[in-house]
Amino acid sequence: MTRTVTANISITLDGRYHGAGGPGDLAAIVPYAMTEVARNHLARLHENATTAVLGRVNAEGFLGFWPTVLDNPDADPRDRGYAKWLVDTEKVVLSTTLTEAPWPHTRIANAPTADVITDLKATGEGEILVNTSTTIIKALLQADLLDRLYLMITPEITGGGQRLFDDGLPATKWQLTLHEAGDLGELAMVYDRVR
Repeated sequence: MTRTVTANISITLDGRYHGAGGPGDLAAIVPYAMTEVARNHLARLHENATTAVLGRVNAEGFLGFWPTVLDNPDADPRDRGYAKWLVDTEKVVLSTTLTEAPWPHTRIANAPTADVITDLKATGEGEILVNTSTTIIKALLQADLLDRLYLMITPEITGGGQRLFDDGLPATKWQLTLHEAGDLGELAMVYDRVR
């Protein structure tokens, strides 16, 4: 049986995953990251995942932050649940610069994204989750290898910054399978690829 490939990302109303100030400009994303809707979304996206796929930059950020949440008794239980999953699960980090993994349960893959994901789909069990690593998500959209897309839409327009859905992607059809609206106007949505 082939494994399901899922991806999670937050974007603005104008489809951007960061603002005009560059990758560090997350002013239109961060205020919505700790809402009830966002935390429910976080808990949902790793329920069936047994492999996390990350780019190097996200791996460094995530694995520098989430283990501290795991050790924080005051953290929201949904945040601690995700932290435990991330620390304990198999992680595949796509990188051309790392030669060995500095984190437990991690291996480095220096190969084209589509090849790595195709190999992962053919082995093991459980879902494969790409969490906010946009270069990987874009490559999987281009190769039509995503089966589920977890989207958080924030109610802001940045007017600049990188877009998730670039021109030139292959035409695909998606079915909305879940949606939840938050008090701040944020939307959590799950789309499944119609094949």
